[in-house]
Amino acid sequence: MKAFLIDRYGKNSGRIGEAPMPTVGAHEVLIEVHASSVNLLDSKIRTGEFKLILPYALPLVLGNDLAGVVVEVGSQVQRFKAGDEVYARPPEARIGTFAQWIAVNENAIALKPANTSMAQAASIPLVALTAWQVLVETARIKKGQKVLIHAGSGGVGTLAIQLAKHLGAYVATTTSTANVEWVKALGADQVIDYTRQDFNSVLHDYDLVLNSLDADVLHKSLKVLKPGGQLISISGPPTVQFAQEQGLSWPLQQVMRLLSFNIRRKARQQGVSYAFLFMRANIAQLQQITALIEAGIIKPVVDRSFTFEATAEALKYVEQGRAKGKVVVRLK
Repeated sequence: MKAFLIDRYGKNSGRIGEAPMPTVGAHEVLIEVHASSVNLLDSKIRTGEFKLILPYALPLVLGNDLAGVVVEVGSQVQRFKAGDEVYARPPEARIGTFAQWIAVNENAIALKPANTSMAQAASIPLVALTAWQVLVETARIKKGQKVLIHAGSGGVGTLAIQLAKHLGAYVATTTSTANVEWVKALGADQVIDYTRQDFNSVLHDYDLVLNSLDADVLHKSLKVLKPGGQLISISGPPTVQFAQEQGLSWPLQQVMRLLSFNIRRKARQQGVSYAFLFMRANIAQLQQITALIEAGIIKPVVDRSFTFEATAEALKYVEQGRAKGKVVVRLK
């Protein structure tokens, strides 16, 4: 089958080539991929930034989101049949959605929202599950709490703003001048134009900050939290707790402890908590997200779509950090 794969780690690595057809396990579903989407995670995997955390064997087929049609089910699969339209974020050990077909455990798959196209559906799983696991599962946001979501016009940001508003939070976000009104339309109550203002001098007494940006923004974010507040980062640094959850070796656990030492120490000094979140596939959460999409509460945001042959160009576009919402790769 055709796939976009990397033979080595590097910023510009990657090619379209032939990969073996997936074998279908007893609890797996073979999916013909109609669309995938590009995440910054794909870029970080490609450059090798996550190779200690995610030690993939090379060559590796990239891709962490999909929408498509079931063509075969394993002998123990109960919930799906050939012809079902589905979407998923495959488990991290079995990625590879930049390909014509992929086998995915049925516990990571949900029926595609009825009111979305394949391209729209493919844009949702990773970013929506990330937003859910930050806001609902980890932070347990309640009505009336104050949430700062950085990079509100990005893939995670656009979904997180909508979900936080649904939960009843007061939502602030950061973006550039061109996107101020656009993120307000998504539901943001207060928008900080980072080209004109420092968010940490404007915002105060927040319950949660969702960080997806660099270390400078991460440390400044501590200043906007009230005592007992939470700083949750999806861009690092990882913590020893994360390393333990991943089953990483003791030496790697100590590396994570050192990497996050400064931010954890500063958080403790200010009476707040710091956590690193690396999203995981979760069928129950994806089904709840599907219900919100079908109810019109959350709407997918697609910036651009690329042909499969232009996957490398799509990755480059996402790496520029200018996309409003998600970038999609079409295979059908």
